[in-house]
Amino acid sequence: MLLKLSGEGLAGPQGFGIHPGALAQVASQIREVHQLGVGVSVVLGGGNIIRGMAAAAEGMDRAQADYMGMLASVINGMALQDALERQDVPVRLQSALEIAHVAEPYVRRKAIRHLDKGRVVLFAAGTGNPYFTTDTAAALRAAEIGAEIVLKATQVDGVYDADPNEHREARRYDRLSFGEAIERRLGFMDQTAIALCRENGLPIMVFDMRVPGNIVKAVRRERVGTLVDEGTEGFPDEAVD
Repeated sequence: MLLKLSGEGLAGPQGFGIHPGALAQVASQIREVHQLGVGVSVVLGGGNIIRGMAAAAEGMDRAQADYMGMLASVINGMALQDALERQDVPVRLQSALEIAHVAEPYVRRKAIRHLDKGRVVLFAAGTGNPYFTTDTAAALRAAEIGAEIVLKATQVDGVYDADPNEHREARRYDRLSFGEAIERRLGFMDQTAIALCRENGLPIMVFDMRVPGNIVKAVRRERVGTLVDEGTEGFPDEAVD
């Protein structure tokens, strides 16, 4: 499986930077999954340090801002690698940007070999190209390594038909089709990433990463959020099995 981990998920209650408690909690959940014998790979974002699109909106060159975001994700990868190693989890960090002193360069066959040997593989620096989000990087890496599912760890408990922070009447989907997600332009993931998952038959599970145990539950396909696949849509009170 491939876990898409946002940088914000490492920030904890402070909202920025890397919070030791949040980092340790994420590492502990990944260790639980690894102990199940599941191949674990992770794509990291860098939004807790800098968001490329936000910086570009303030006047910075978009490509420059995106490269800064990629470097931020490498910093997060280094932090998570250290946290996992302190919990005795074998792990390798690969970067789409060449930074040989701190990370291996991304090589697809080498990543698969690490997974075959029981190592957790962390993918940093997105796709290595500006104008592409880490969501798209997650879909791409998942397809390349033959993952069975993309776990999208977020700050909300699934996909809603409207922003639940702005609309109290917003309803959460239990299951959603790729077609509906694209047609309605639901913002849980960028459209390129959703389309790439659809083309490669990769289901997406969107769930709240702040709840301890949710990553393990998502791996076991328990209902912890919203499943996005080729199935039909439904709200929790009209769930589709």
